[in-house]
Amino acid sequence: MAPSLLKQKPGPQLAFLPHADPEVIAETLTAMANTDGGVLVLGMSAEGELGDIFVEEDAADALEAALRLCRPPVRTEWSQQQVAGGTVVRLQVVRGEGIHSLWDGRILVRRGTENVPVQGAELEQLLAGRPSGDFELQPVPGASRDDLDEDVIEDYLERRQKRNPRHTVLPKDKLLQQIGALTEDRTPTVSGLLLFGKEPQLFLPHSRAIFVKFADVQPRGPEGNFGYGRREEFIGPLPLIIERAWRVIWEEMDKRAVVRGLQRQEETEYPQSAVREALVNAVAHRDYRLTGRSIEIRMYSDRLEITSPGGLPAHITLDNIVDEHYSRNPRLVNGLYQWGYIEELGLGIDRMIEDMVNAGHMPPKFEAKSHRFTVILYNARDPARVVREWEQTMNERQIKAIEYLQRHGSITNRDYRELCPHVGAETLRLDLADLVSKGVLLKIGDKRGTRYILK
Repeated sequence: MAPSLLKQKPGPQLAFLPHADPEVIAETLTAMANTDGGVLVLGMSAEGELGDIFVEEDAADALEAALRLCRPPVRTEWSQQQVAGGTVVRLQVVRGEGIHSLWDGRILVRRGTENVPVQGAELEQLLAGRPSGDFELQPVPGASRDDLDEDVIEDYLERRQKRNPRHTVLPKDKLLQQIGALTEDRTPTVSGLLLFGKEPQLFLPHSRAIFVKFADVQPRGPEGNFGYGRREEFIGPLPLIIERAWRVIWEEMDKRAVVRGLQRQEETEYPQSAVREALVNAVAHRDYRLTGRSIEIRMYSDRLEITSPGGLPAHITLDNIVDEHYSRNPRLVNGLYQWGYIEELGLGIDRMIEDMVNAGHMPPKFEAKSHRFTVILYNARDPARVVREWEQTMNERQIKAIEYLQRHGSITNRDYRELCPHVGAETLRLDLADLVSKGVLLKIGDKRGTRYILK
C-alpha cells in the first residue's frame, strides 16, 4: 500500500474503518460498489490511529463475514501493509455491474464520507444507470454454434412467432444475435446456451435441477431412516428442465377425484398453477453466476420446497416482493415468456399466492437467505377457506344477492331491484341468469312468480 494513501482524507472513494465490524464493512463495500468503487482501509482511523490489529487470518475472517451480508457478494482485491505499531489492510472495491444490496434489503451509495440509503426515484435512476444482464451476454469459453439444439431453436421460433405475429421474421442466427443468444462471431452466450443448448451442463454444470422426495416432514426415506425415496436430476436447456421437473412433481403429487355439480374433477395435492409458477420462477431468476449449487426441489409429506441459488435480487425484499419487480436475468425471462412458460411478466408471486389461498391452502412461505431463495408450499387444506370458481368472478351486485339469499332463502327480481335501485332491470336479469348458468342459483317458477334459491 502506498504510504501516501494513509495521508489522504476520506471521501466517496476512500474510507477508513479501525474496527472489524462485519456489518459496517458490508455497508461500505456495497455503497462503494453501487457508486464508483474505491478503497477501504481496515485497521486504522482517518486520523491515523490503529484499531484492531490485523493478521492475514483476521482480515480474511472479517471480510468473509461481511461478504455474507452483501447480495450479491462484492468483488474486492486486498493487500496488507505494516505500519508503525501494527498492520492495516487495503481493500480495493470494484464498481459493481449490477446493484448490490444488504442482508436487510437496504441499498446504499457513497455521498462524501457517508453510506447513504437510496429509494424511490433515486433508486430507479441508479438501476437505470446499471447495465442489466451483462453476465447473460458473456460468451461461454469452449462453446460453439454446434452446441445449440436446432429442434429447441425451431420450437422457440415457432412459439415466438405465434405470440408476436406482426414481428418481422429474421434469419435464425440474426434473431439469436438480436436476443443475445449468440455473439457476432456466432459464439453462444450464457443465456443462449441456457435457453437453447444441447447440454448446457457441460459448460455450466450448476445449471441443473435436482428433485428429492422424502416420506416424512424431515429428510427421511420410506423406511424412516435418513435418506430419500426418489431422486431425479434434470439437465438440458431451461425449457426442458422445467418440463421434466414438472412431470416428476406431477407424478409424485397426491391426487383425488371430487365431484362438483355434475362434473368429476381431479384435485391435486397442490394447485398446479402455483407449483409451475414456483418452478418457473426458480429457473428464471436464480443467479447463474453462483457455481457449486443447483436448483433444489424437495417434496416432504407436508410441503414442497423449491430453492434457487442467489437470494433475492437488487432491492427486492420479503416485504416488497409482491409489489416490486426486478429481473436478474432479463434475457432468460424474456425467452421463457416468448416460449409461454411465463404468461404475464411481473405477476408470478401474486398469482402463486392467489391460487394457493383460493384452493384452501395457507399462502406460500418465502425464505430469503444471503445466497438462496426458497418458496415453500404447504399441502394442508382448510375446506372452509376454499374459494369456489364462481365466487372469484361475481360482481358486487351478485355478492349482494347471495348475501340476501343467505338471510332470506330466496330472491325475486323485485327484491334484486330494491337491492340495486340504480341499476337497469335488464342488467339485473342478466346477473341472475349468469348465476343460474354457473350452477349457483336454481330458478323456480315463471314470469311474475319467478324466484331464485341457492342450488
